[in-house]
Amino acid sequence: MSPRKTPDSSPPPPEPNAAGPAETEAGGLLTIDLSALRANWRELGRAAMPVECAAVVKADGYGCGIEQVGQALATEGCNTFFVADLAEARRLRTATPSAAIYVLDGAMPGSGPAFAEIDARPVIGSLLELAEWDRFVSSANWNGGAAIHVDTGMNRLGMSAEEAIALAPRLQRENHGLTLVMSHLACAETPDHPLNDHQIRLFREIRVQFRGLPASLANSSGIFLGEPAHCDIVRPGVALYGVNPTPGKPNPMKPVVSLQARILQVRQVAKGETVGYGGAWTARRAARIAVVAVGYADGYPRAASAGNGVAGGVAIVGGQRCPLAGRISMDLMAIDISELAEGDVRRGDFATLIGGDITVDDVAAFGGTIGYEVLTRLGHRYHRVYRDS
Repeated sequence: MSPRKTPDSSPPPPEPNAAGPAETEAGGLLTIDLSALRANWRELGRAAMPVECAAVVKADGYGCGIEQVGQALATEGCNTFFVADLAEARRLRTATPSAAIYVLDGAMPGSGPAFAEIDARPVIGSLLELAEWDRFVSSANWNGGAAIHVDTGMNRLGMSAEEAIALAPRLQRENHGLTLVMSHLACAETPDHPLNDHQIRLFREIRVQFRGLPASLANSSGIFLGEPAHCDIVRPGVALYGVNPTPGKPNPMKPVVSLQARILQVRQVAKGETVGYGGAWTARRAARIAVVAVGYADGYPRAASAGNGVAGGVAIVGGQRCPLAGRISMDLMAIDISELAEGDVRRGDFATLIGGDITVDDVAAFGGTIGYEVLTRLGHRYHRVYRDS
């Protein structure tokens, strides 16, 4: 017989609107503001009016939780979602029972029954894939629909423009099985790039051939290229989560994610001593270092490390911006808090890595990467809190 549990030995009840390990057991606190997410979706929808605004929620809702993100946006009125694969579609379906879900990676051989089971729609990118899909639809007598992806210049997935145009007569069939024609912009973040105009013009020609079928071209940055890129459905992704879709201009999006790291230890470092692997950072004077329980295994970019002659990233500690010190390791990083008053920082306090005046785009710049990568690498060792006010 197992011993009877006393009240003191019982685990605490789960915190509402939270996920991951308990706050007292986690090295970091990740807060996702669902009200800001919903506000961003509304803002993007206004920028593209009157066309439909969908949502891209792949990569676990860009690291924010696909179920929570999907449910929040569906409640706000989003009816169409895009994910990368069937596993994501299956998770999203639990949170959005009636939405249209498109799978961008398309239909793997033999995956037809799984699409039918959860009523998801593949984005078909080749004639071979379309033939496989048609065989499944015919044998299963299923009419859930599919999109076709046309490559207009990305040279990634998608059938050629010539192949797509040759398919256009298919729309004359009573049950043609297509619900969307789409393409993807390669350089939308650079408005003056000539490839934008080329892709918009080519997709316009394709869209004419598929008259009557909804069409989609614009991603987050594509929305800000204006009406020629909007078509019938825009499909923002990273902008929903607060990353700037208009680089070089003020960010029209609200911040969605904040990240705080637990301080494990405050220690003195003598002048001339080094910090971290490789001895890459040397104290130029007597210094105080706060060591926090977040590292590159938690998604913070190792390339944001600070060394002699390399600035690296920053954190907010005690209300002030403080530079990182030394190399970021798997589970830990160090912050130089020498400018703070003695006693202002203690074990158990938090350092802000994202939040305040440190944006996701800032962290990306520290690490020489992009906001997409920062968001989608956010680990699951954090205690996650979802706010929706």
